[in-house]
Amino acid sequence: MGTSGKVIKCKAAVAWEVDKPLSIEEVEVAPPKAHEVRVKIVATGICGTDDHVLKGSIPNIDYPIIPGHEGAGIVESIGEGVTCVKPGDKVIPLCLPQCGECSFCLNPDTNCCLKTHLHESQNLMPDKTSRFTCKGKAIHHFLWISTFSEYTVMPDSAIARIDDDAPLDKVCLFGCGFSTGYGAAINTAKVKPGSTCAIFGLGGVGLSVVVGCKSAGASRIIGIDINKDKFTKARELGATECINPQDFKKPIQEVLLEMTGHGVDYSFEVVGHTDTMVAALVSCHMGSGTCVLVGTPPLGSQLSFDPLLLFTGRTWKGCLIGGWKTKDSIPKLVSGYMEKKFNPDVLITHTLPFDKINEGFELLQSGKSIRTVLVF
Repeated sequence: MGTSGKVIKCKAAVAWEVDKPLSIEEVEVAPPKAHEVRVKIVATGICGTDDHVLKGSIPNIDYPIIPGHEGAGIVESIGEGVTCVKPGDKVIPLCLPQCGECSFCLNPDTNCCLKTHLHESQNLMPDKTSRFTCKGKAIHHFLWISTFSEYTVMPDSAIARIDDDAPLDKVCLFGCGFSTGYGAAINTAKVKPGSTCAIFGLGGVGLSVVVGCKSAGASRIIGIDINKDKFTKARELGATECINPQDFKKPIQEVLLEMTGHGVDYSFEVVGHTDTMVAALVSCHMGSGTCVLVGTPPLGSQLSFDPLLLFTGRTWKGCLIGGWKTKDSIPKLVSGYMEKKFNPDVLITHTLPFDKINEGFELLQSGKSIRTVLVF
């Protein structure tokens, strides 16, 4: 492209400090260096994790920062040594990289690349510099990909090429939300046919867990949320029952135990609250239940629970981006979408122009949206 090797000026949403609305700014985006890719973002979803960034509850984050991690776009230019993509390719930036070289990437039992933000800060590029400047000031990256910018730069370990005909305003959800929830059921829990599942939290990720449980053949899928407006969509996607904890005088785990006899086979916590995490564990079958933690807990959270809950056979597991080795798996998931194997489109309740990003966050915070997609 004609912009290759040049600084690009474009609009981006900058979080200058904690607890302030995002500010739409003109930023300068430097060309990619060796093993880096510059991408024109076409569409990006608003995820709850982005809201955590605005509230300062994500560890190891430096401000000012450009958030966003659920995007899809087109490669504008590549740096020296990049072979996985070329200019013009449709791509999904990966909020969990897959370097393919670390001991974790070489281990078939984990998808947690050692370059993840949970192990090594991704506020700057690998050479410890930023590709973003605004008003003469360097701006930090988020998870290396910062999809709330019309152009963004990322390492080639954090990008996946997808089908040329994939609709970018739909498949952006594969960057985080849908892949995380669907994979939690398929990969992490390994839900068995005929089983009973309970999903705590019916936002975009929780509803994707519902899709995964149904796809795996679960016979009973219980959706749990304090917002009854989520129930219609949950049933549409495969939930067999939906319950609101506020409708009961007893703890929701006791309700689930009464509903199922001995507890559910699989429970999924997709809220990110420590009390719900323990409730999800207690609601599992005491001898063989599996509880999967999917929701991101607030910074500094600590769990307190009776360890005897695990002695009888329950399993407690964490889940990062659905257990997928992202560079290998995200393109296959998009291909499955193109073959109509699943349809996350129904999760998109609002589509807004990028300039209305703060309106999108208001919809999320008020519980009026499941997924809002922003288009440039």
